[in-house]
Amino acid sequence: MTDEAIISLIKKGDKKAFETIVDRYLDKIKRYGRKFIYDRDDIDDLVQEVFLKVYININSFDDSRKFSPWIYRIAHNEFVNAIKKRMYERIFRVDFDLFIPHPEAKENLEKEGDDFFRKKILDEHLKQIDAKYREVLVLYYFEDMDYKEIADILGIPTSTVGVRLSRGKEMLKKFIGDKEL
Repeated sequence: MTDEAIISLIKKGDKKAFETIVDRYLDKIKRYGRKFIYDRDDIDDLVQEVFLKVYININSFDDSRKFSPWIYRIAHNEFVNAIKKRMYERIFRVDFDLFIPHPEAKENLEKEGDDFFRKKILDEHLKQIDAKYREVLVLYYFEDMDYKEIADILGIPTSTVGVRLSRGKEMLKKFIGDKEL
């Protein structure tokens, strides 16, 4: 049964169907949270908050769209808010990637090498990368999402996803040398 069909059941009041969604996404959202937010002891609380918000807002889900970008967007917002709460000083930074036009990024980049090896290298060095590049790398390599899904989750243009992915890879290359990502 597709996520969207299960969501339809939830909207009709089927509470068991929500358990199915939790079972499908719990580990994925936890993994995303751990990659996105380092040194957090309360990741389980944040993930529980994500599912609570999903349940409360399930009727606002547009049935004509895919469910996974919607739940990842809720998780993204929850994790960003958690990071903001921990910040002691606010630094105004302009994200020039959003304002400078870039050519449309291709969704199907060649994936070379062994995925397991690539993910292991990424996992070891992700915490050294700025969060806005780290989240794109995590969604692309660990959650196997395409540029459009990532753009929907982060609320940025598809071309910006391509730029951030490229810049994130360049940052990682500084740490891992010439190994191909």
